[in-house]
Amino acid sequence: MTSTELPLLSDPCAWLVAHGSSCAELFGFITGVLNVWLVTRENIWSWPLGVLNAGFYIVVFARTGLYSDTGLQVVYLVLSLYGWWHWLRGAPSRGGPSHGAVVVTRTPRRMAVIMAAIALVSWLTLATITRRLPGAALPWLDAALVSISLVAQYMMTRKLLENWLLWIAVDVVYIGLFINRQLPLTALLYAVFLVLAIIGYVQWHRSAARTRLANA
Repeated sequence: MTSTELPLLSDPCAWLVAHGSSCAELFGFITGVLNVWLVTRENIWSWPLGVLNAGFYIVVFARTGLYSDTGLQVVYLVLSLYGWWHWLRGAPSRGGPSHGAVVVTRTPRRMAVIMAAIALVSWLTLATITRRLPGAALPWLDAALVSISLVAQYMMTRKLLENWLLWIAVDVVYIGLFINRQLPLTALLYAVFLVLAIIGYVQWHRSAARTRLANA
């Protein structure tokens, strides 16, 4: 066994810190990949993993000055609890008070306009607040990514297909941001997220097509 392997086995968290990462980032990576993979499968167990993932990344982002992203993880945690409840409860039935399974649908035009307005207002508000905070990193870009991510996450809880298109766009930019902030493991995570988002869009698109055929 080499001298490099000894610290890794005796104190893995210290080893990760010495190599530019942390245990919080590692656990965030693992829970993040499992979370998004399960979402692409429309598996309800993605949501409890989303709660854990948000908790780990609250710690990671707070340490690196990405304050908008820290706040985003708090909202992610709440939305993950909501998504868990909504998918368990199901969608209201047209014929009465009973609930059926939540199915993938396209985003109605009116909701798309509302979501865009919410993203714009959130971006301006977050950027205005966080740019005044000491140590804030790239506040305008950070706030824009956070605002779009919030909208995408809410759309995911409602199983709206286009959430994946937003995630694809956001993930591309996040990869560069996390490389800039010296979070290599998180940058790798978002590269995996990018691949999973593409897979998620394809699979949810097929799911929506099956639903349309079943209801035709």
